[in-house]
Amino acid sequence: MNNIPIVSIVTPCYNAEIFINKCIESVLAQTFIHWEMIIVDDFSNDNSLEIIKKYSNFDNRIIFIRNQNNMGAAQSRNIATQRSLGRYIAFLDSDDTWYKNKLERQISLMNEKNSALSYTAYYTMDDQDKKLALHPVKGEVGYIDLLKYPSIIGTLTLVYDTQKIGKYFFENIGHEDYVLKLKILKRIGIAVGILEPLAAYRVHDNSLSSNKIQALQWVWNIYRNKEKLSVLKSFFYFVHYVVYSFTKYKKL
Repeated sequence: MNNIPIVSIVTPCYNAEIFINKCIESVLAQTFIHWEMIIVDDFSNDNSLEIIKKYSNFDNRIIFIRNQNNMGAAQSRNIATQRSLGRYIAFLDSDDTWYKNKLERQISLMNEKNSALSYTAYYTMDDQDKKLALHPVKGEVGYIDLLKYPSIIGTLTLVYDTQKIGKYFFENIGHEDYVLKLKILKRIGIAVGILEPLAAYRVHDNSLSSNKIQALQWVWNIYRNKEKLSVLKSFFYFVHYVVYSFTKYKKL
């Protein structure tokens, strides 16, 4: 039997001892079993590494890498991506979780639609796992959609096909995941989505995504300096982005 994984799951981890077990358990519960989970511990100073090692000893599909200094989530994802063996690459941060049929549904959809990238709707949750809101999605998203609605594809739901488009790596820039998605969508045209929520994104008071002012600055910088949009076009998309930021979640 071929033991090469079909899906490589990229998981950066920093001081996540409270949540990393729930993250890993949600991967172990997947109905699609041909995966590897590459967890890069970013020089944690809590018990994260010990927990990861325990799971790695239990299941050899779980691989851990320890950074020798704190390098940040983007570089940690790049290290895992470089190491990955699977045809498909998926992302799951150490405090988030998947529902058990997520990978099976997405790989099936990508094969059916001959698509290089897929995503799903997802829930937000608090530190006690209480669902807070639904992040709905459309059945298809293109490059222009992504310019208007930067967070329309949740990174924790994204799966892309390296056989079709190769490996993509994160840049050292604010909203590096948005830049990566723009690169892929600009190349492939359309990504396909599953309307059902198949993942849960944890919201912390101290999370990077909670800094709304900084996020606004990052998006404007991407429009102007990465996508090379004019001031007028940047303003047009920026207005859509701001409005979307207040309406993207449906409270439960």
